[in-house]
Amino acid sequence: MSNTEIEEIDDGLERARKMAKEEEGIGRRPEGFSKWVIPTIAVIWSLFQLSIASWLILDSTYIRAIHLGFALLIVYLNYPFFKKPKFGLKFLSATNRIPIFDYIIGITACLAALYIMLDYVGMSTRHGAPIQRDIIIGIALTILLLEAARRVIGPALPVIAICFCTYAFLGPYMPDLIAFKGVSLNRFVGQMTMSTEGIYGIPLDVSATIVFLFVLFGAMLDRAGAGKYFIRLALSLLGGFKGGPAKAAIFGSGLTGMVSGSSIANIVTTGTFTIPMMKKVGYPATKAAAVEVAASTDGQLAPPIMGAAAFIIAEYVNVPYVEVIKAAAVPAFASYAALFYITHIEASKLGLRGLAKSELPLFFKTLIGGIHFMIPIALLLYELVIVRHSPELAAFHAIWLMGLIMLFQEPVKAYIAKQPIGPAIKQAVVNIFGAFASGARNMVSVALATAAAGIIVGVVALGLGGLITEIIDVVSGGNIYLMLVITAIASLIIGMGLPTTATYIVMASLTAPAIVTIAGAQDWFVPLMSAHLFCFYFGILADDTPPVGLAAYAAAAIAKSPPIATGLQGFMYDIRTAILPFMFIFNSDLILHNINSWPQAILIFLMACIGNFAFASATQGWFVAGNKIWEVPLFLSVTLCAMRPDLIASLVGLPHDQRYYIYPVALLIFGLLYLMQRPRMPKKGIAKTAEEAFGKT
Repeated sequence: MSNTEIEEIDDGLERARKMAKEEEGIGRRPEGFSKWVIPTIAVIWSLFQLSIASWLILDSTYIRAIHLGFALLIVYLNYPFFKKPKFGLKFLSATNRIPIFDYIIGITACLAALYIMLDYVGMSTRHGAPIQRDIIIGIALTILLLEAARRVIGPALPVIAICFCTYAFLGPYMPDLIAFKGVSLNRFVGQMTMSTEGIYGIPLDVSATIVFLFVLFGAMLDRAGAGKYFIRLALSLLGGFKGGPAKAAIFGSGLTGMVSGSSIANIVTTGTFTIPMMKKVGYPATKAAAVEVAASTDGQLAPPIMGAAAFIIAEYVNVPYVEVIKAAAVPAFASYAALFYITHIEASKLGLRGLAKSELPLFFKTLIGGIHFMIPIALLLYELVIVRHSPELAAFHAIWLMGLIMLFQEPVKAYIAKQPIGPAIKQAVVNIFGAFASGARNMVSVALATAAAGIIVGVVALGLGGLITEIIDVVSGGNIYLMLVITAIASLIIGMGLPTTATYIVMASLTAPAIVTIAGAQDWFVPLMSAHLFCFYFGILADDTPPVGLAAYAAAAIAKSPPIATGLQGFMYDIRTAILPFMFIFNSDLILHNINSWPQAILIFLMACIGNFAFASATQGWFVAGNKIWEVPLFLSVTLCAMRPDLIASLVGLPHDQRYYIYPVALLIFGLLYLMQRPRMPKKGIAKTAEEAFGKT
């Protein structure tokens, strides 16, 4: 590999890391004493969150207020008003210091968030009848929250929230179809800032009590080096297979994504290794980056830890979190299995093999070298799934165990290498506090997204819910299929400018009840869980939707590929995920609704995989050989039979309880397609190793 190529890779990686740092919450890099201000506040925030998960008992409203106060303070100290100097006001874009202006506004925003706690008794007695002080502080909090969200998330969410607020006041003057009786300033402030129905609502509560701990746990794993361990383990297992680096990218990104709420951070962690290796074995740069994008984005789908939105689903649907895990299991793992299948198809089309055995890490040596990372993860899974402790308690236990591992990891390494123990202990402590600071910074965007989205939820709760259902019903003509398409497209568009969590909250608040209601009006039962997972899936898919999908830009920077082309290719890979929500809306078997039999669940999962494989073959133009145009409808029929056996059974006159008799039909058609394509299979001699294709580097 030439020096120029190495420099280009390093440059792309640096740009991807810069994007990850911006998402993580590293805006300013102050010099001098002030450089310790933000990390200190972040560490204190982490310690507070650990305290309320263990020994500190506080009212839930207090917890939400303090959580939001920390987030607002960090944002105003960490993010300048402008990213670049404008109007000659350099202090508004300062990055090497924290201007006194931002200290003042940050402390003011923090106190405004804490006001509900500081005057809790008084506000409780005058709920619905705010005094002038309540109104002034309430309006200030709303404005400062939206400005903070603009700084850290971008303008999309604040603009949407402002539109909803404006609509709440101007409702009586709107056209008849969308006319609304409107609200007074007193009622608006009471709803948004004096109750738990607006800013301090369920999303912020979940962020404060559950999500923070999981993000902190992920930050500790990342700081300890678990991300690199996962990808090396994946390479040792899968790197030698056809298209092995791509398969390793999927496996490693899946493991990393379970504990990381950020697809960009996932790409930087795993893509650093996998994208160059995919290119080395022959994947074009665009496809190598797209595989990493699809794998990293879908990491948030993988149970048992599915990102912030999954915990909010549990609260909205009012079920234990383990029920969300159960519902998400079949679609998520079928989606990942199909992505493995797609990389195999791509390798077959390109005639590629995997990495040479000499280039692969040794499996057992790699496994043992990082087995300690598996212990806290195993404890987390045990407590979530077996013991069924609350998510926050399970995460807390995993965190203190991870803290012990981090404390001893560096000294043990130093002892083995016969180096001084003292500096190693110091480094271990620095790593732990660094993880605390990183975890808090990662949480800033989630906390502000949930709080700002709470404004939208609060406006809907003011009486818009029924009206929105009516509007959606009119726009879709009462057609549930059209309504789902509108919801999916709206989620993708809104999600271009919003984090996954905010996209889910907005769309779930607006459309989830409408999906259930409109389907019920057509005598079609849709579980509430299905409707919420539908919004959740398309919120995640928006992460790699061109032209704004940031995950695609990060991967493209590493692969040196065009970002838009990378996003389009990644979206083509993710189409196999996009069909799943449409399937489980109408076939609740796919979310294991009212299914408690392991054999039945495994059968449904295997057939979901077959259906997704067939759909991938139809969209990628390949099965075991290139598709003929007339074979595509046959692949789609396999998908329909495997994922909607209930529909086919009803069409042929079978009762619902005999719907699984359609499964053999899917397998028969799939087998016939194999026999038809087998004579057209490429000769095995065409496959190339990396060295044969490109020469040794």
